Amino acid sequence: MADVNAFFDRLDPDMCVVTAVAGGERAGCLVGFASQCSIHPPRYAVWLSKANHTYRVARAAHCLAVHLLTRDQRALAERFGGETGDEVDKFAHLEWSEGHAGAAVLTDAAAWFVGTILHRTDGGDHVGFVLDPVQWGEHSAGPLLRLSDALPIDPGHPPD
Repeated sequence: MADVNAFFDRLDPDMCVVTAVAGGERAGCLVGFASQCSIHPPRYAVWLSKANHTYRVARAAHCLAVHLLTRDQRALAERFGGETGDEVDKFAHLEWSEGHAGAAVLTDAAAWFVGTILHRTDGGDHVGFVLDPVQWGEHSAGPLLRLSDALPIDPGHPPD
């Protein structure tokens, strides 16, 4: 029987940057596990690694911001995917604004939404956050950054 990884290796999902704010701390990371999960009402789920600084902040957050990047925004993807919030302030020298309930919204993202966290579910080494979108915006068009575009980025928090 073929290894299930052969199935997973064929996937090339859109990447997004998820930001969280709680207890006066901001965090954000590049995420490949995310998807719309309901039409009526609209819902979206993002999965954060338990090893990630963003996950630790998100545990206490009331909402998360989800940002889509275009392929030409690789530098932004590298900042949020190739650094760890345990060592650097990913928001330093970066344009962002405060969104609903204090969420950190990246000004240069192609599109974004802030979602209230409805549910958290343990999925193994990641925890899923089901979000109810309450605020959104769009800034630019273009092909979205996909997993295959982000593969060369060395993770700030490599998997165990």
